[in-house]
Amino acid sequence: MVMQRHHLTRAGIALALWLHHLVSAIEVPLDSNIQSELPQPPTITKQSVKDYIVDPRDNIFIECEAKGNPVPTFSWTRNGKFFNVAKDPKVSMRRRSGTLVIDFHSGGRPEDYEGEYQCFARNDYGTALSSKIHLQVSKSPLWPKEKVDVIEVDEGAPLSLQCNPPPGLPSPVIFWMSSSMEPIHQDKRVSQGQNGDLYFSNVMLQDAQTDYSCNARFHFTHTIQQKNPYTLKVKTKKPHNETSLRNHTDMYSARGITETTPSFMYPYGTSSSQMVLRGVDLLLECIASGVPAPDIMWYKKGGELPAGKTKLENFNKALRISNVSEEDSGEYFCLASNKMGSIRHTISVRVKAAPYWLDEPQNLILAPGEDGRLVCRANGNPKPAIQWLVNGEPIEGSPPNPSREVAGDTIVFRDTQIGSSAVYQCNASNEHGYLLANAFVSVLDVPPRILAPRNQLIRVIQNNRTRLDCPFFGSPIPTLRWFKNGQGNTLDGGNYKAHENGSLEMNMARKEDQGIYTCVATNILGKAEAQVRLEVKDPTRIVRGPEDQVVKRGSMPRLHCRIKHDPTLKLTVTWLKDDAPLYMGNRMKKEDDGLTIYGVAEKDQGDYTCVASTELDKDSAKAYLTVLAVPANRLRDLPKERPDRPRDLELTDLAERSVRLTWIPGDDNNSPITDYIVQFEEDRFQPGMWHNHSRYPGSVNSAVLSLSPYVNYQFRVIAVNDVGSSLPSVPSERYQTNGARPEINPTGVQGAGTQKNNMEITWTPLNATQAYGPNLRYIVRWRRRDPRGSWYNETVKAPRHVVWNTPIYVPYEIKVQAENDFGRAPEPDTVIGYSGEDLPSSPRYLRIRQPNLESINLEWDHPEHPNGVLTGYNLRYQAFNGTKTGRTLVENFSPNQTRFTLQRTDPISRYRFFLRARTQVGEGEAIVEESPALLNEATPTPAATGLPPTTIGLTSTTTTTPTTTTTDTTTTTTDTTTTDTTTTTTTTTTTTAATTLPATTVASATAATERAPAATTKQELATNGSFIWDIRAMANSNWANITWSHNYSAGTDFVVKYITSNKTEKSIPVKAQTPSSVQLANLTPGMMYKLWVFPIWSSPSEHSYITFTTSSAYTKNHVDIATQGWFIGLMCAIALLVLILLIVCFIKRSRGGKYPVRDNKDEHLNPEDKNVEDGSFDYRSLESDEDNKPLPNSQTSLDGTIKQQESDDSLVDYGEGGEGQFNEDGSFIGQYTVKKDKDETEGNESSEATSPVNAIYSLA
Repeated sequence: MVMQRHHLTRAGIALALWLHHLVSAIEVPLDSNIQSELPQPPTITKQSVKDYIVDPRDNIFIECEAKGNPVPTFSWTRNGKFFNVAKDPKVSMRRRSGTLVIDFHSGGRPEDYEGEYQCFARNDYGTALSSKIHLQVSKSPLWPKEKVDVIEVDEGAPLSLQCNPPPGLPSPVIFWMSSSMEPIHQDKRVSQGQNGDLYFSNVMLQDAQTDYSCNARFHFTHTIQQKNPYTLKVKTKKPHNETSLRNHTDMYSARGITETTPSFMYPYGTSSSQMVLRGVDLLLECIASGVPAPDIMWYKKGGELPAGKTKLENFNKALRISNVSEEDSGEYFCLASNKMGSIRHTISVRVKAAPYWLDEPQNLILAPGEDGRLVCRANGNPKPAIQWLVNGEPIEGSPPNPSREVAGDTIVFRDTQIGSSAVYQCNASNEHGYLLANAFVSVLDVPPRILAPRNQLIRVIQNNRTRLDCPFFGSPIPTLRWFKNGQGNTLDGGNYKAHENGSLEMNMARKEDQGIYTCVATNILGKAEAQVRLEVKDPTRIVRGPEDQVVKRGSMPRLHCRIKHDPTLKLTVTWLKDDAPLYMGNRMKKEDDGLTIYGVAEKDQGDYTCVASTELDKDSAKAYLTVLAVPANRLRDLPKERPDRPRDLELTDLAERSVRLTWIPGDDNNSPITDYIVQFEEDRFQPGMWHNHSRYPGSVNSAVLSLSPYVNYQFRVIAVNDVGSSLPSVPSERYQTNGARPEINPTGVQGAGTQKNNMEITWTPLNATQAYGPNLRYIVRWRRRDPRGSWYNETVKAPRHVVWNTPIYVPYEIKVQAENDFGRAPEPDTVIGYSGEDLPSSPRYLRIRQPNLESINLEWDHPEHPNGVLTGYNLRYQAFNGTKTGRTLVENFSPNQTRFTLQRTDPISRYRFFLRARTQVGEGEAIVEESPALLNEATPTPAATGLPPTTIGLTSTTTTTPTTTTTDTTTTTTDTTTTDTTTTTTTTTTTTAATTLPATTVASATAATERAPAATTKQELATNGSFIWDIRAMANSNWANITWSHNYSAGTDFVVKYITSNKTEKSIPVKAQTPSSVQLANLTPGMMYKLWVFPIWSSPSEHSYITFTTSSAYTKNHVDIATQGWFIGLMCAIALLVLILLIVCFIKRSRGGKYPVRDNKDEHLNPEDKNVEDGSFDYRSLESDEDNKPLPNSQTSLDGTIKQQESDDSLVDYGEGGEGQFNEDGSFIGQYTVKKDKDETEGNESSEATSPVNAIYSLA
């Protein structure tokens, strides 16, 4: 039982210490938490050496450090007696330490503190002792004074010069020098012995040329003591002659020196003995005399010299044996020989030994009731005596302990209990020294503890050896077991090996070994466990390394290094050239899968190594690059061709949405490859059709390609150089990606009617790389553009769906969403579409006015039911006079144009107008009107039987389409009462069903200025579908602002060209800008101009111009007719007459009250307008030019006519039936009456009452 317990204490408890190996000493783990909780007797951790020699110039430090719990206290003895540190002011002890500090800064003799010191460390659980420290102070005494005589010696005789240095502590280092401080040359004839003497095997005449002084260097004081020098006087038989010595073969015989056999100068005689202690170095020495100087050789009787431990020194005169052991005992002899003979000296070596440990006692930790033992075994020569002490006192004098038994070198403990803790000392000593060891016995009851960190993570490369550590501690010693993933089987055996120190070793880590491992430590007091997570990583491998290459100078070689590694580990790739790190200059480009060298040169030749490493492993591959020097002129002469096709396509790194494609480039045929084109083909939608996928630089031969779901890919590569493209490579193997729901919806969604009762919805279908899955279909949704409307839907596969039974031309909201078997695409955007169009209704309210004999003005409103997008208006008209009719003329207007001016050359003819609206379906019903007959219409004369030619003028203030006119002549009407000029153009635009009212230009009335004429134009459509419209000229007397609109592409520059009436032509380039405009300066007042606007890359059309006239210069004497008294009186009389007639008319129709036209106007009447104080309108006769003068607060239309502030068509609201009336000449009069009240009877709605305007007209 005792033997078993001993095994547990020396091996089992040691398992609780740090990490993975067994140690002989049992210590409480260094974990601070454990040390702070567990009691521990003192342990000496640091102390000074036994023989301690100190420098007398420094303070003395005698070290003694110890650990324990509680922290130990310290005391000292000196020469076996208690040393009271507190009583000596020069001595102190370091805090929380036992180190003594003896301070001599304030004086004192270090020699007074020499002696033998011993340190005691105590706490509640015992006392530990240091070794006895013998303190000595270093000494460096002076040489004794002596007189040295001249030494006379015969040439060839032996000589020894004695040193006899003073005894120092430690012994000084001896060396010989001359008095001039030059070292003495030593060889096998002249050498220094171990005792410091200088030996001459034979003296030569030249030895007298210097003197000899022995020097002693003391270690601590760093001082050198010099002895008085020796002077030699050599007696010779022949004078010294260098020439004779050089010419004689035997130096000694030439000098007359007798040659002698060797004899020993040290040691004396033929034999001697030497004792040495085990473990130190043995030095044997033989110095011999003789002529010539003898050679020394060493031997050992009965065997060889100790192998690996011997060294010859001092010209073979000394034999050193290191770290002597007992087997080095025996007889050694040295053999001195020269040509005259040889002698030998035998040295008997005896090896003694100070005590040394065989089993040093170790700390013993026991649980209550356990057994154990302390063993103290030492050896030496002679055999040492063993003495046990407990807490620094001899064990024989300590209190008896029934659980303890001393048996020689062993103390046995049985059934130990709490309170039995103590520190035991073992002293082994003999005549050559002693050993002292401390070992404590600590009785603890500690539950198991895991000393490793919790939740460790161990990562290892697959198929490598690994070890999981679980250091533990406890008393009694816990039992440790390993489990994996919570399974109940203990891991030990097979691929696993459990060590006693808590480590679990795996011979080869496999992927299936990944998981969470649990180590469980158990003893009678409880258990503890910890988890270690093991991750097995894929190894780092270079799957395609660089290959040996032979390239031409100036080419672009590529060294491959494609690596496969564990993606969870950080990869580092480095390149070496000739086993040294490669400098990455401008010509070196490091990529993910290789290295490219641009413009390779001869200096780039060498070994290239790719090193791929992670924190766990690394791999490398090497290749040699050979560079051929090709002359530049030869390179130019080489024929250049298209590159050869790439080859060996390979797909790697397969993923859901990507794949790596690698290829081997073909020969560039003397023209470097600049690009690679990667193409793909899929076999579902367009099999056999190759599409471009991506393009890469010529330095790349591997690329990661982005893929779409549900495509069966096949790739090929085309190389491109300056000559052309290579043939496509052989296609790669196919790679099928998994399906997914669509990520985009169809584009180009449109809704338009093909018939008046349907709407066709079309879109651009998804292609093969957008379908993302099988059974691609489209969910079509539509509803009328009303938030309250209901959605209808239909699922189709074709990119078209027709909705029937729709109202005519109404807006619809449309959505088209893609769907496959994996799901639907995101919610689509809403698109506005329209159902089918139909023929429009006729235009409304065609109004004809004849402001003078030269023109007829037409105005109309948009159709009430456009039934689609109006594309314009068609006007057909013909002149007639009685029964004669002229030819039919046709005018086409833009959809927003609602005015037209017809220029006529005679005052006799009347006109019949047929106006139709037009949509994309066709022209609708016509509205027919005739121009009114003039009041003074004369009977046609014979000369006027033929209808005169007609001149057509066109004006508009809104964006319109080009006007096609049978007669293409433009005239300008000038009004001298306003200043500004508004120029408009006519071009095409697309509008909705909303009605656009004609715009009106307001000119300020200024009596002192003139107004330039309104310019008109006809613009033609460009051949590419782009055109210019709405050209406007706002002119003053000497400048004009020109603006226009267009639908040419952004960045188009224009040219503005204009010609005066005297044929002076100028052109101005205009840079692209928004809005498009330019100012013409330095114009001539009162001058008419023709103006063209056209793109800079084209020429102007002959008919696409406008005309405008600058205003006349200011004339001081100009008289305005509106300020003349007679004109004002005439206007007042007319107004009064109109007022009276209106009152009579209103009374007759029982519609009492006066309803002025201006009721709804915000503008106040001009106080000068005496004619309209009652708010009534005036009617201007078409017969008088004077009556065409504008009234104040009136507006002038672009054709020079005068227009009321209220729009004419608003007067309809005041008529009885909503209908206006026309007089017999066709001019519009309207009913200026109050709207009917709710309580009026139908009898009052008679439309037969005579209009007051008609009454005036009849009176005239």
